[in-house]
Amino acid sequence: MHSASIDRTAVAALRAERIDWRFKGLPSTTFGATVGEVADRRLDLFTDGFIGPLVVLDAAALEHNLATMESWCERHGVALAPHGKTTMSPQLFTRQLDHGAWAITAANASQLRVYRAFGVSRVLLANELVDPAALRWLADELAADPAFEFICWADSVAVVEAMTEALGDPARPVDVLVELGATGGRTGARDADTASAVARAIAESPALRLVGVGGYEGALAHDSSEQSKSTVDAYLEAVRDLALRLHGEGRFDGLDRVVVTVGGSAYFDQVAAALTRPWPSDLPVLPVVRSGAYVTHDDGFYRGISPLGRTEGEQPFRSALRAWAQVTSKPQDDLALLTIGKRDASFDEGLPEPQVVRSGGVERPLTSTSVTALNDQHAFLALTEDGVEVGDWIGLGLSHPCTVFDKWQLIPVVDGTTVVDFIRTFF
Repeated sequence: MHSASIDRTAVAALRAERIDWRFKGLPSTTFGATVGEVADRRLDLFTDGFIGPLVVLDAAALEHNLATMESWCERHGVALAPHGKTTMSPQLFTRQLDHGAWAITAANASQLRVYRAFGVSRVLLANELVDPAALRWLADELAADPAFEFICWADSVAVVEAMTEALGDPARPVDVLVELGATGGRTGARDADTASAVARAIAESPALRLVGVGGYEGALAHDSSEQSKSTVDAYLEAVRDLALRLHGEGRFDGLDRVVVTVGGSAYFDQVAAALTRPWPSDLPVLPVVRSGAYVTHDDGFYRGISPLGRTEGEQPFRSALRAWAQVTSKPQDDLALLTIGKRDASFDEGLPEPQVVRSGGVERPLTSTSVTALNDQHAFLALTEDGVEVGDWIGLGLSHPCTVFDKWQLIPVVDGTTVVDFIRTFF
């Protein structure tokens, strides 16, 4: 089981991009310089001209999370195909691959094109792919690069028929997993009989090859309650049963690797436990989890639900995300307005969490404030005892990294308050 590769020359070339007004929050003194030149200057967030709002990544927390997930997957016998949509950052993809990731997961064809622009050699597309233009482009990519491995999902015979018609007679067949869903879930065949019919259609298609079973449990449960865990376990058992049924029907005959993949960032421990239970000796299952949020973790949704945070004896992930915004108005003693809003920070899984205030170069914790609402460009900071004044910087924890990165094209990576690198995103 070897990690996918990436075009490191293309990734390194990102350091040659020139900084200008396109990139929010950066000092005007950096305009015209390359990303690499500015990273090498080791600028300070608060004394070298950065302007708020600004989202930054903590270098030590990033490395901790990458190493922790790599170690966890090794110990539990699963491959990792992290969902790249979380960050859409080739630099972070590279670090994930360096830490043992077997593949990078995508959700749609536009993301796949970004991955291929940077030479990602193995991609899971955890979704159905039926767009004719995207399929023709994919067929050309597969034909041009024998080292490129690609797998997507199908959950109905209609999907299989649409793919087959669009692909025609490709130079290489497209590898497909049967996706099993569940009532109340998202995509996926709703029962084993339907999934079996989909597998049969894939096997009969001249343009496709059946290589395993896939699914997603995150749409079925949203907390760490025993009821949610039981719901997830029941679904995982159904995924196992489907893989065994298709094996019994001879659908995987001749394959030296059968991919069985489930798993977001909330229940990957249960996924690993289910997929690494013994399989028949003639069924060569590769169990794959697809968590993406682990790379930065958060100070909200995943902090409360991550398996490593709620399992005794495990090393938890650390939040690598922090937003900085200034107090721009204090119209009442109990209210301050910050220069950050929905255009800058996530809000779909919880509002930003005030953590520290920085005033006159001195940083201290905030203990009795909260963000109560966000407008497009303002955050409402409710005050009780904490002394906060106009011009102060507020450091905020963020929830749900997947809706943070898409708001920032170039994100500083910091060691304390020193900028040591930049992460480029492509949404």
